[in-house]
Amino acid sequence: MLELSFDTDRGIPLVDQIVDALRQRIDDRLLRPGAQVPPIRRFAESHGVSRFTVVEAYDRLVALGYLTSRRGSGFYVASRKAPAADGAPAPIDRAVDVVWLLRQGFDNPEGNKLKAGSGWLPRAWMEDEAIRRNLRTLSRREDVTLTGYGTPEGYLPLRQQLQLKLADLGVAADPGQIILTLGATQALELAAHHFIRPGDCVFVDDPGYWTLFGNLRLHGAQLVGVPRTQDGPDVAAMRELLQHHQPKAFFTHSVLHNPTATNISAAAAHQVLKLAEQHDFVVVEDDTYSDFQSQPTPRLAALDQLERVIYVGSFSKTLSANFRVGFLACRPDLAADLADAKLLTSLPTPEFAERLVYQMLIEGQYRKYIDRLHGRLAEATGKTLRMLERVGLEPYTEPKGGMFVWAKAPHLADAAPLARQAAAAGIMLAPGNVFRPQMQPSPWLRFNVAQADNPGLEGFLSEALAKV
Repeated sequence: MLELSFDTDRGIPLVDQIVDALRQRIDDRLLRPGAQVPPIRRFAESHGVSRFTVVEAYDRLVALGYLTSRRGSGFYVASRKAPAADGAPAPIDRAVDVVWLLRQGFDNPEGNKLKAGSGWLPRAWMEDEAIRRNLRTLSRREDVTLTGYGTPEGYLPLRQQLQLKLADLGVAADPGQIILTLGATQALELAAHHFIRPGDCVFVDDPGYWTLFGNLRLHGAQLVGVPRTQDGPDVAAMRELLQHHQPKAFFTHSVLHNPTATNISAAAAHQVLKLAEQHDFVVVEDDTYSDFQSQPTPRLAALDQLERVIYVGSFSKTLSANFRVGFLACRPDLAADLADAKLLTSLPTPEFAERLVYQMLIEGQYRKYIDRLHGRLAEATGKTLRMLERVGLEPYTEPKGGMFVWAKAPHLADAAPLARQAAAAGIMLAPGNVFRPQMQPSPWLRFNVAQADNPGLEGFLSEALAKV
């Protein structure tokens, strides 16, 4: 029998304790390759933990390469390569790693790598010249501060403009309820900092935003994935999960979901908010891709009017990632607390960048740019869908806007090896496992339609998938 002990008072999630304990025994060769680990139910009963916790730990160990799963048989210790000779670190397979994907995106920014799996628009699509023109205009104005700090909540005229933007979506928020941030990333971080403590359960989309998953783990959160459907979160699955978990928060994309490009339905939105009220958790609605949508659909924040929902938006995906201008909106008392947290963790956000965004909004340049972008993305989406059909990949759905298509090969069990193979050919693909809370194997791939119109990508996929 496998003797392990866990301490719920250590401040370390039980999942992490199980993973660390089994990794140690495997590394120490106390559990040998090929040995079967206890079945999920038996492990849970003998150690007094939830079966869901054991499932999550085993799935994570599979993703880390410590265990293998055999359908109908159970989990077994995997064969692992010996360390490299001469003290050199063993090569690490980064094709299934979140940081690997980030580095693939940010490395060689001006080079010839094809970034079909990236999460941003190509530089050639951005409004560089308009930004330069506004930079010159702002830098010549004597009332614009170039060397000092901004205000704690952020540049007031921009927050007033965002009040109008939110009103168009049906969300009533005065400027005092809006906090400017360093992109959506800081807004999500502030919400996590305020609500989450080590060991807390947090619900996330599955699949969902992988960078967020890493951030939540830094806070010690226990992540539980809520399956995503074409109508948004699977409400029935969420209801079942709530019988076993008490989440502090649910982080979700309602509109042009990353990576599936789906939108939440009104029925699903109402049910999510009802469950949030019944089980007393907050909902953090990441609406980063709002401006990519030409026809508005329901927002949780509009239905809830910021009572239980924290709404997050950003201009980093559409205007400039370098300026890192984002925002959050929430109820007034919470806004005051989050503004304090922002000051303590990062001081005020750069006012010059906020002024630039404001300038482009009020002069109409941003609106015209977004209108052009909608047409350009629609054309690129059509081309990408036709290309994927030619190479034998099946889209999850036909996107109604945005830059992503979520697709899979019918006979591909795990897309990570394909991403590894693509990386060697100078092509960045985004395999589905990085979009899952525990990096479970996935046959899906996320394609950026703005980056996918390249004969080299189609040629690689045709050749590689023909061998599957």
